[in-house]
Amino acid sequence: MAKNDFSAESAENFEQKCLCVLVLDVSGSMRGEPIAELNKGLQDFYNEIKNNETTSQRLEVCIMTFNQSVQTVQEPALVDNFTMPTLTAAGSTAMVDAVNEAIDKVTARKQWYKETGQPYYRPWIILMTDGEPDAGQDVYGLGPRIKKDIEEKRYIFLPIGIEGANKETLEALQGMPPLKLKGLKFMEFFQWLSASMGTIVNHPEGGKVDISPDPLDNWMDSFTI
Repeated sequence: MAKNDFSAESAENFEQKCLCVLVLDVSGSMRGEPIAELNKGLQDFYNEIKNNETTSQRLEVCIMTFNQSVQTVQEPALVDNFTMPTLTAAGSTAMVDAVNEAIDKVTARKQWYKETGQPYYRPWIILMTDGEPDAGQDVYGLGPRIKKDIEEKRYIFLPIGIEGANKETLEALQGMPPLKLKGLKFMEFFQWLSASMGTIVNHPEGGKVDISPDPLDNWMDSFTI
């Protein structure tokens, strides 16, 4: 089957879907404690979603990783239909290629939702990286694409800078300061993310949803969508 061709897949249910694409840096700089903490956070996210009856039937998770190349290690699926993979770290950082592929994935999945009669919420693309992109990765060329797509409400894009990430590089992607993970608080981030996804899939489409973090968990600034 061709890349991003979902035509052979049938809708499992006709609940309103929300797609969350995690674009994760697994380059060599993530070796050791960072990749271990990332794996723990991913498993916690998976368990939180799986244990929520509504969210588990509405949230589709896609996991894409990047080092010198980009891999889709989990195609979009409800959590009942996959087990969370364990990631390893090595190689360089093809960040721009990964984000471009994630955008293409979102576009194709939205088309599949339409073709199969499934309503959907605005998808999320979440980039998590701690390093500089490889030479030749056109960050400043990608930025206008993301900005235009966000203005047209095609998806929500959240760049998360892991400790050591280049703030200016991530800011170039959407023209505003990126969110920054404090230390290696992957568990806290994914707990917030699972709670936010639960809030979104239980909220009528079209209105603003407050997904501010708890005041005691100040790893990021509050915002609404």
